[in-house]
Amino acid sequence: MTKLSISLGQASDAGIKPENEDFYGVHIPDDAQLESKGIACAIADGMSGSDGGKEASQLSVGQFLSDYYGTPESWTVKQAVNKVMTALNRWLYSQGQEKYGSAKGMVTTFSALVLKSQTAHLFHVGDSRIYRLRGNDLVQLTRDHRIWISNDRDYLSRAFGIDIHLEIDYRATPVEKGDLYVFTTDGVHDFIQDGKIAEIISQENDLQNAADKIIQIAKENDSDDNITCQIVRIDSLPDPDKNEYYEQLTRLPFPPDLQAGNILDGYKILRELNASSRSQVYLAEDTQAEKPRKVVIKTPSVNYEDDPSYLDLFLHEEWVGKRLNSPHLIKVCNVDRKRSFLYTVVEYVQGQSLAQWMIENPNPSLAQVRGTVDQISRGLRAMHRMEMIHQDLKPDNVLIDENKTLKIIDFGSTKIAGLAEIKSIVEHSHIVGTANYSAPEYFKGESGTNRSDIYSLGVIAYEMFTGKLPYGEVSAERAAKKKFIYTPACQHNPTVPEWVDAAIQKAVHPNPEKRYQLLSEFITDLTKPNEDLLNKTSQPLIERNPKVFWQVLALIEVGVIVWLTYLLLNSGG
Repeated sequence: MTKLSISLGQASDAGIKPENEDFYGVHIPDDAQLESKGIACAIADGMSGSDGGKEASQLSVGQFLSDYYGTPESWTVKQAVNKVMTALNRWLYSQGQEKYGSAKGMVTTFSALVLKSQTAHLFHVGDSRIYRLRGNDLVQLTRDHRIWISNDRDYLSRAFGIDIHLEIDYRATPVEKGDLYVFTTDGVHDFIQDGKIAEIISQENDLQNAADKIIQIAKENDSDDNITCQIVRIDSLPDPDKNEYYEQLTRLPFPPDLQAGNILDGYKILRELNASSRSQVYLAEDTQAEKPRKVVIKTPSVNYEDDPSYLDLFLHEEWVGKRLNSPHLIKVCNVDRKRSFLYTVVEYVQGQSLAQWMIENPNPSLAQVRGTVDQISRGLRAMHRMEMIHQDLKPDNVLIDENKTLKIIDFGSTKIAGLAEIKSIVEHSHIVGTANYSAPEYFKGESGTNRSDIYSLGVIAYEMFTGKLPYGEVSAERAAKKKFIYTPACQHNPTVPEWVDAAIQKAVHPNPEKRYQLLSEFITDLTKPNEDLLNKTSQPLIERNPKVFWQVLALIEVGVIVWLTYLLLNSGG
C-alpha cells in the first residue's frame, strides 16, 4: 500500500544577529500514526524585543510536535492542533509573566502544517509564512499578522504568548503529489521576492541545496534578522489498493458456528446470547485469565464474508471501544493472545436491555425516564468529547446491569471524525443505524453530528413515556419523502407534563439546527420547565389533545343550548 512520504530541505542561520531565535522541526511517525495523525511540520520565530523569544520558539515547536501525537486518534486534526496550540499559548503567556514580568516575556510566531491522508491542514499566528509551490505557481497560504504604523515601523498583532487568548488561522487544502510547501521567517521573505524563491526551488533538484541557497541569497540581500527556510515536498500520497486492503481485512478467517463447550483461543463458549443475519453473540469464559471471568464474544456472520464494508465496520467497533472510558459505555477487552479467527471480546453485563425493561415497565415515572436519559447522555458525552458519534442509539443497544447502571453497546456504526479525514476505498451508507431512531438528515444523505445522537435519545424518551414513536414507524426506503409531523406525547399519555413534551419535541425536531446543541441542555429541560421553550412550542388544544378539545367544545355547546332554552322559557312566561 502506498504511504504518505515527503522529502525535506532545511536551513537556518543567525544572520547578522548574535544568536538565532528561529526554530523549526518535522515529525514523521511510524506506520500506525502516519495514517491516523499524519506528518507534522512547524516553524517559529522568537519576537525581537521578547526577553525569552529564543526559548519560546524552541519550546513551541518541540512541544507541538510532541503533544499533537499525544492527542486522541479520534480527534480531527483541527480539534487536536487547536487544543495543543491553545494550551501552549497559555503556558508561554504565564511563563512570560512569571519569569520576565511582561506580556512580551516569551513571544514567538508559529506556523504549522499537518499532512494527513490527502489533505494539508495549516495553522498560523504571526508573520512567519507557509507557501505552496505547485508547478511554477507559488502561493502564500498564510497571512501576516503584522500592523504597519509607518513605512518603516510595524508590530505583531498576533503571536504565541502575547495574550492569554489566541485566535488561530486555519485552512485545509487538498494535496497533490509533487506539491512543495515552503516555510520562511521574515528574515527570508522580507528580503527575497516570492518569484525568486520559486525560481531557486524550481532550478534545484536537491531540496537541501535549495534551502541553503535561499539562506545565502537572503544574506547577500542584507537581511537584518535570523534567516530560516524549510522546504517539504510530497513524494507520495496514500492510495490503498482495493485488493490489498480487502486482503488485510480478511487476514483472519471467520469463526465456524460455535456450540457450548467449544474453545476459541482460550475462550470457552457457555451459550449463545443472540444471533442475527449480521452477527452471533456468545457468553464465554476466559480460561486463560489469571482469574477466570465471563466475557461476551461477538463473531461476524458468514453472510458478509465477501463484503468489505461490513468487515470494515466490524473491525471498526473494536477500535472505537478500546478508546472509550465511561461507566456508561460497554468496555471492549484487550485480546492478549494470538487470534485464530475474527471476533471481538467485550465485558459481560449481567442484566437486561432497555428494550426489555420498557416492555416490563410500560408506565415509567418521570423520574425513571429522566434518570434513564441522563445515564445514556453521560455515555454519549464521553463519545462526543472524543469526536465520536454513536449513530445507532436505540433501546436494544442499551444494557441495564444489576446495579441499575445503563451502558451503551454496539459501536459498529460509530462515526469517528479523525478517521473520516482519511481517504478510504471502502464506502459506507449514510444510514447505518435503525430507521425508527435515525435522525431525518441521514435519509437525505447528510452526515451525522452530535445532534443526530440527541435526536435518537429524544425518540427513546418519547417511546418510554408513550410506547409509540414521535413520527410513527419509519421506513428507510420511504423516509426521504416522509413528512415528519410531531405527535404530542400527551396525546398517547395525558400524564406527560407539557414542559417535558416541549423538551422532547425540541430534541426530535426534524431540522438538526432547531434541536438541542448540547445533551446537557436537554437534560436540564427534562429536569425543570423551560418557559421560553414552552412559549415557542405551545400548540392549540386541538393539536395537543383533540379528544379534550372536542369534549370541551361539546360542553360549551350544551351550556349554550341550556342558556338559550332558559331565555326562551322566561320570555314566554
